[in-house]
This record gives sequence, C-alpha cells and structure tokens, in this order.
Amino acid sequence: MSAEPQYPMRINKYLAGKKYCTRREADEMVKKGRVSINGRPAVLGDKVSERDVVDVKWRAKKYRYFAYNKPRGVITHSPQDEEEDILGTITLKNIFPVGRLDKDSYGLIILTDDGRITDALLNPEHAHEKEYEVTCAHKLPDDFKEKMERGVDIGGYVTKPCTVNILGDNTFSIVLTEGKKHQIRSMCGAFGQSAVELQRKRIVNIKLGRLVPGEYRAIQGKELSDFLKALGF
Repeated sequence: MSAEPQYPMRINKYLAGKKYCTRREADEMVKKGRVSINGRPAVLGDKVSERDVVDVKWRAKKYRYFAYNKPRGVITHSPQDEEEDILGTITLKNIFPVGRLDKDSYGLIILTDDGRITDALLNPEHAHEKEYEVTCAHKLPDDFKEKMERGVDIGGYVTKPCTVNILGDNTFSIVLTEGKKHQIRSMCGAFGQSAVELQRKRIVNIKLGRLVPGEYRAIQGKELSDFLKALGF
C-alpha cells in the first residue's frame, strides 16, 4: 500500500501527487500565477497543509500516447557509439519511452509526452501487469511453472508471485507486476536456463497486437481511457 501523504508538503509535490502534472510543470504553473492557496497566489517553495484550498487555473495539455514495437538490437535510450535508440527509429517528436527493454529484448513499449504516467506505471507499489513471451535455450524442467510462480531468488532478492503459462517444451509466457533489471533473464538463470527470445506482449491493457518491429500506433478511445484509469488518472 502507498504511504499516506505527509503534510505540510511543497506545492509542486502536492500538485504532482494529485496528478495535475509533474513537479517541473507545477513549478512553471506557479511561476505563471496559475496556482493559488487559500485565495492568494502561490509562490515557489510554498507548502500546503491538509486543510488548505488549492486552486489551479490552466488549460489541460492534450497528451499523446503510442504503442511501439521495439525491434531487437535497438536500445531504449542514451545510445553509445554506433548504437541506435528508439527515437532514432521513428518520426515522432517530443516524446519519450516509459520504462526500458534491454537491447536483446523486443516488443511493446509505451511512448508519450506525459511525464505524469512514469511513476504511476513504473513504481512497483502500484503492481501493474506486464506480460512477456520467453523462449529458452533448453527444455524447461517439470517444476518450472510452480517455482517461477512462487518466487525465485535472483541474487539476494526473491521475486514476487507471478503467473506463468507453459507454451511449449522451452517456451512460456509470464505476467509480472514488478520490473527489476533483467528480471526475467535472471529468473531463467536460476534454473540454469538462458532466455534466447524475450518479447513483451502487454502493458496493463495495452497489447502489442499485430504491430511489426519498428511500427507504432496511437493509443486512444476506450483503450486509452481504461489505461489511464488503471494508472489512477
């Protein structure tokens, strides 16, 4: 469960916590005189108590959201030397990927210009589902599903319970509600397995569908409203 908000808190943290915007955007709104506390204009650094009345006067920004199929070999961001990142493969401007997929993994990633959703989607406290399909180098052991679902020690950390479906001798799907670095590869490694194919198929209710590698589509309509509702917006 999320911790109860601690008052008094800075106005930018308050606005971000209420999901109006990010803290940086909150600072800009305060500078522009669009925020008041108990009827007076807020200033940077102001603190808000639980009983204060905060008013925000602004025209909501129309954010953009896209489902993108990251190809294998493309990194999420911060390319080095000859590497290519996601933003180098698309024509969309002023957007960023939410979360990561390592270079050798591929599949669904969310692209957006809405900084509000980053913590809402990635913070493990919120336990949002992400589904993957994995192919290992060797046949899976008979107790693979049972032990994976119960939790696996990946170097001093025991993973949270998850859902696993065996799809073939060496292929399975897994639904996680957390996202440690290289978690699935490490979980497979606990069984002496090497994940040779790792594809993300779903994030919350957003599905990869028929997107080909390098292709993206807009998330809109009911799909978008259901997604944002799941994130608390």
